[in-house]
Amino acid sequence: MFGSDVKGGKWMNISTVFNNFPQLETKNLILRETKLTDAPDVFQVFADDEVTKYHDLETATSLEQVQSLIERRVQRFNNKQGIRWGIARKEDNIIIGSCGYSIKNRFQVEIGYELARAHWRKGIMTEALIAIINWGFHELNFHRIEAMVMLGNTASIKLLGSLGFVEEGLLREYGFWKGKFHDLKVFSLLRRDYRLMGF
Repeated sequence: MFGSDVKGGKWMNISTVFNNFPQLETKNLILRETKLTDAPDVFQVFADDEVTKYHDLETATSLEQVQSLIERRVQRFNNKQGIRWGIARKEDNIIIGSCGYSIKNRFQVEIGYELARAHWRKGIMTEALIAIINWGFHELNFHRIEAMVMLGNTASIKLLGSLGFVEEGLLREYGFWKGKFHDLKVFSLLRRDYRLMGF
C-alpha cells in the first residue's frame, strides 16, 4: 500500500511511520496508543447513547466489546490500514475519546473521531484534530482527508467547517449500520486548503 516518497529532498519510506505508534502532544492533550488496560475508560465513552448516536458502533454494554474494539484498532495499525489515537488530558492521562484515520490509498484517508459527552464543547476535539491533521500532511504527505457525517450530526459538521473542510455533497444511503441505511454528507480537506488555513 505504501511506498517511498520525497520529503525535504530526501527519500522517505512511508511504511516506517507504522513501525512504532506515534504519540502526539498538544498544549492540553496526549494522543497515544490505546491499551487493553484503558478498556474501562473506553467503555465509559461508548456506553453513552449520545456518543454512539451518530457512530457506526452500537452502544457498549460490556467491557468485552470495547476490548475487542481496541484489539481491532491495534490490528489495523499493524496492517497499515489505519491509525487511531486515544485522546487523554495531560492532567490525568485517562482516555476520553479517540481520533484517527482509515487509509484508503497512499494519498487519501478518512478521518473519524468520538469524545465522551462530559468533554463536549470545550475545544478538545478541535485541538486533537489539528494535531493529527498536521501529522497527516507532514509525516505521510496526505493529499486529501475525507470525512463522512450523518445528516443530523450538526456538531460534527460545524467542527469540520471550522477546520477548513469543504462539503462536497450527499451520498444517499451510503452507510449501513444498526440495521438500516444512512445518508452521509461527504467533506474533504485538501493539502492546498490546509496550507491556506495555516494550522
